[in-house]
Amino acid sequence: PGLQASRFRTTAAGNAPGHDSFSRRPPAPVSALASLILASPSVLDPAGERAEKIEQVWWILFAVSAVVFAVVTLLVLLAVARRSGRPLRGPEARDPLWARALVLGGGVAVPAAVLAGLFVLTVATLPAVSAPAEEGALVVEVEGRQWFWNVRYPEQEIVTANEIHIPVGTPIEVQVTTADVIHSFWVPQLNRKIDLVPGRTSSIVLEAERAGVYRGQCAEFCGVQHANMAFLVIAEPAAEFEAWAESMGAPPQAPSEESGARGQEVFLEYGCGGCHTIAGTEANGDLAPDLTHLGDRRTIAAGTIPNTRGSLAAWVLDPQHVKPGNKMPGIDIPGDDFQALLDYLESLE
Repeated sequence: PGLQASRFRTTAAGNAPGHDSFSRRPPAPVSALASLILASPSVLDPAGERAEKIEQVWWILFAVSAVVFAVVTLLVLLAVARRSGRPLRGPEARDPLWARALVLGGGVAVPAAVLAGLFVLTVATLPAVSAPAEEGALVVEVEGRQWFWNVRYPEQEIVTANEIHIPVGTPIEVQVTTADVIHSFWVPQLNRKIDLVPGRTSSIVLEAERAGVYRGQCAEFCGVQHANMAFLVIAEPAAEFEAWAESMGAPPQAPSEESGARGQEVFLEYGCGGCHTIAGTEANGDLAPDLTHLGDRRTIAAGTIPNTRGSLAAWVLDPQHVKPGNKMPGIDIPGDDFQALLDYLESLE
């Protein structure tokens, strides 16, 4: 019998704690706001030297803005207090000399000096956050698409999606391109954002001083699912990175169990290989993310949902419910074949 969406609603929720892919009920406003603030990456939590430079500029801009706001507010309150209860002046009345000086000084000279100082500060910071990578640095090629990220390590011959692994303390050159519209690559805790412009290749340097998982985001509106076009930068010790690179450089092993072998057949029978690639198989599509090592990834659908069996079932069965407007169609597969397909996808490590 055909598999219906309702059958997997409970499964999806049970396998992905705290994330019911089928529930449309929004959380309470206060909880949602708190979760957003706590979970969002911030330039105020830098994990690298370049991000620290940006944080310093941010605090200076904040301090200057706070002073300007306080002074303007004070002047407005003083003006209201002075005018309270006084009759309006006639058109022949003239402003005192000190008032004209205040307008020229506070309205022209001081803003000009502040803006000039901030401009100099910004220009002085640019070389630190825009310096090219050192010769021989590890290169990672990232291609933005609606709405996911292709990731390639040309020297190691590694292809993945929506995750970038880097060794701690090592500057990495990220070369970015786009296959469709303008996107913007931004990891707030590691460096500034950089635009992906059609027909051009740009680059930026990422370096993490401590191990961790840093969320990146497309920062240029690129369509209906722009907000769900995220990626992860995973900084790990050099030995762990080398082990990861070695495992990623080899194709996944052929399924050893009957269910996984049947799942591979299902994957090809239903045309999934026309859009996706899995190394070592007949699947060689280039329209969607490479799935060669899908089982090792932390999220699916470009950071939209966690990579659990329940979430994977929800995504394959009805991707438009999970991420409306994306370019993946839903498929209706008989129950046993569907479970075999999930077994196969989870085995891709």
